[in-house]
Amino acid sequence: MASFPTSWQERYASKKPKARALTSPFQVRFLDNTEEEQTRGITMKSSAISLMYEGLLTPSERKARGLDSTNDDVTVPYLINLVDSPGHVDFSFDVSTAVRLCDGALVLIDVIEGVCAQTHAVLRQVAWQEGIRPCLVLNKIDRLIHELQFTPVEAYQHICRIVEQANVIISSMIRSDKLDEEQEIDVSLLDDDDDQTETLERQWMFSPAYGNVLFGSAYDGWAFSIGYVLFYTTTIVNSL
Repeated sequence: MASFPTSWQERYASKKPKARALTSPFQVRFLDNTEEEQTRGITMKSSAISLMYEGLLTPSERKARGLDSTNDDVTVPYLINLVDSPGHVDFSFDVSTAVRLCDGALVLIDVIEGVCAQTHAVLRQVAWQEGIRPCLVLNKIDRLIHELQFTPVEAYQHICRIVEQANVIISSMIRSDKLDEEQEIDVSLLDDDDDQTETLERQWMFSPAYGNVLFGSAYDGWAFSIGYVLFYTTTIVNSL
């Protein structure tokens, strides 16, 4: 009689290859192009690469182009210029230079280590000093499953705590700067100022529902957002 996996860890493990070839960018470490970077396993100098991406049209984009539901497979090519900058606090000057060249930023957080000192430094540089709204990328999701053996609820709670910690950093920066700018303020304006601060916090808040939090595994070569999952499942349901 065939046996079936009883937990999501077993189902995940049954799909993971037992031996992996050096095919993913994570294993090749293509952007770590110096011998010292390869030896230490960290990024020490910013490196750039151009990537081609074929993206499906969203429903609003299809409507704008006059396409109906029969054109679900129409794609649009994108050229993405990616700058990989060091994450360590000792190389923060490289982060500032890279951010000024870019229109957006992806801040990677190891879900095992969580929010660290370099996360604080990078969020301040990227989000507050340079005025770029970043996306959080929670990396190494696979390790929650096959190393820590988390249940779905435990993994969800752990991820929520990381997102909350990142939001606390953003909120503290906003409120700290507000206090510095307004040492002397009319008491009658305090309520209006609090409303503006709360509005600013909501605009910069990280939330999977806003599409600015991604979940992925660089080792296995996959990543997704909540919006992508919704779009993907809706497309599959409609095709049945």
